[in-house]
Amino acid sequence: MKAALTGPDNVPRFETRRPTGSGVGPDGAVAAILDLAGELRAIGEERFGGPPAAAGVALPGIVDEAAGVAVYSANLGWRDVPFRRLLSERLGGGIPVAVGHDLRVAALAEGRLGAGVGVDRFLLVALGTGIAAALSIDGRTEPGAHGRAGELGHVVVRPGGPPCSCGQRGCLEVVASAAAVGRAWAAAAGAPGLDAADAARAVAAGDPRAAVVWERAVDALADGLLAAISLLDPRTLIVGGGLAEAGETLLTPLRAALAARAVVLHQLPEIVPAGLGDAAGCLGAGLLAWDRALAVVPS
Repeated sequence: MKAALTGPDNVPRFETRRPTGSGVGPDGAVAAILDLAGELRAIGEERFGGPPAAAGVALPGIVDEAAGVAVYSANLGWRDVPFRRLLSERLGGGIPVAVGHDLRVAALAEGRLGAGVGVDRFLLVALGTGIAAALSIDGRTEPGAHGRAGELGHVVVRPGGPPCSCGQRGCLEVVASAAAVGRAWAAAAGAPGLDAADAARAVAAGDPRAAVVWERAVDALADGLLAAISLLDPRTLIVGGGLAEAGETLLTPLRAALAARAVVLHQLPEIVPAGLGDAAGCLGAGLLAWDRALAVVPS
């Protein structure tokens, strides 16, 4: 969990990170978020003399932003959690609360502060524990009719492949996410505990076993991204998340793999790294909060 108190200039005045906690279950994860929000309010009152103008929260999985409900998270296991109400109750004082999907919130930040500044239509793809995407059009991120847009990680790219927590097999995120690359490299190297960053370092060092793991992930990723490009036609593809920290070790072969797959109907976008790193979601939550605060201020 990443959290901050931000000013109207979007500069954090206070930042903190906390582990959600392994094995806490959905109820424990919700409690941890609410407890951290309560601590932030107390810190803000102590340091800045008053409560926050508003609060913003970015959540994984399927999020009904209008209702303020976290509908479902495959990784955390929660269903239909009314975060807006729960946070409003915890924070008290009539503080308005904005709720958003973590990647759409990150895209909001990248569009205003990061790699998407000045780009009319971009797709942000995060390669972390899972894989998700967010489409930004003229500064607005598209949630879809049911708040479920962007579940790129659950597009099947390897039919009959490894099982996914969503119930399908061969989903993009079980073969090409940072978590998947870490698992594959640990198995290939015979060293439990290795992660995607270790795999990237081994690729850069010329390890042929790592090269095979990396190529398989890049190929799957290119297949999934080409489908997204075909459907959405973004001007720029912004790649973020833990796997993107490998930089050109990832982006150079990814560009090549996409170019090899493209046909005349494809106009490949510019492919660039995310500009805000893992701070994008937190900064975006701050933007959500300020947008919410300004929306409720009487004119």
